Amino acid sequence: MERLMVSQLKPSLLSVVSPAKPSQPLPTVEGLVQIFTASQRGFFTSVMSQALRLAGQGTTVLVIQFLKGGCQQGPDQPIRLGQNLEWVRLGVPNCLDTPQVDESSAIALKELWRFAIAAIDSGRYELVVLDELTLAVDFGLIAEAEVVELLRHRPQHVDVILTGPRVSESLLAIADQITELRRGSRY
Repeated sequence: MERLMVSQLKPSLLSVVSPAKPSQPLPTVEGLVQIFTASQRGFFTSVMSQALRLAGQGTTVLVIQFLKGGCQQGPDQPIRLGQNLEWVRLGVPNCLDTPQVDESSAIALKELWRFAIAAIDSGRYELVVLDELTLAVDFGLIAEAEVVELLRHRPQHVDVILTGPRVSESLLAIADQITELRRGSRY
């Protein structure tokens, strides 16, 4: 048989080379719950890199930073990074780093939490990053039981990444993947 390039094959030969298969819908891939934790700062860079990479590949991504303020953001003013990534920070002028917050910060945090619940429940985003949510839970600013409930009953296809330095046992038990970054000696 003479050697032909695929573009030179006749239609009758194509059916022999790649027989027609009935088209079937692609299976839905179940989303994962991932936790990134470290005793020191610096792991958000790798999470954000993953979010940007996936958004660049066409995945719809939402990044929510629960304890970072200062950008005049909030749920009503997301920043769009590219076509597929939205980024929302806490709608207060400062960052929260203690369990003692003023009333306006507590209200803004609850508003952001309701926004996160609605965004995940909508199924619009394929990946939702909940940055420092585990610390907000540890501070007692967001109820751990609500987070567990949300993760257990989210739409099947939604991936969720939680970050923070301290993670409760009940959140660790739900996680499909746990990444703990530790500092150690180089050798």
